[in-house]
Amino acid sequence: MKLLVATAKTQGARENDFDHCVEGELLWVAPPCGDGESSPDSRCGCGRAFGGLSSHRGTTTALVADLPGFTFSDYADALRSSLAAQGWPPEAAEDVATDLLALASEWEVGTVLERRDDWFAERLVPAPPG
Repeated sequence: MKLLVATAKTQGARENDFDHCVEGELLWVAPPCGDGESSPDSRCGCGRAFGGLSSHRGTTTALVADLPGFTFSDYADALRSSLAAQGWPPEAAEDVATDLLALASEWEVGTVLERRDDWFAERLVPAPPG
């Protein structure tokens, strides 16, 4: 199953990047606040961030990863628990899981994504020097 996980890859490609998640942590895409909705470059950063399901922190980069053996039910349960802990309606977990799986399915495993409100794009991983 292809899912989005936190990664530090390509961090710093944008001046306002941040990575406060745990590497490999499952991610979701929270709706932005008013400031984030008006500009992904707003001070709060919510319009350009992915949210960690465990840390409840944000990152501006997500990696499309294949997690074999992970089921839709596992993902929905993880989302439900995280949403409830963060004050979001946990009953939305299955819809959120469906949307995130659809997003991840559009990209190859290993792709690093960035977010600009409701627009997602690949970030190229720089080639190693040499």
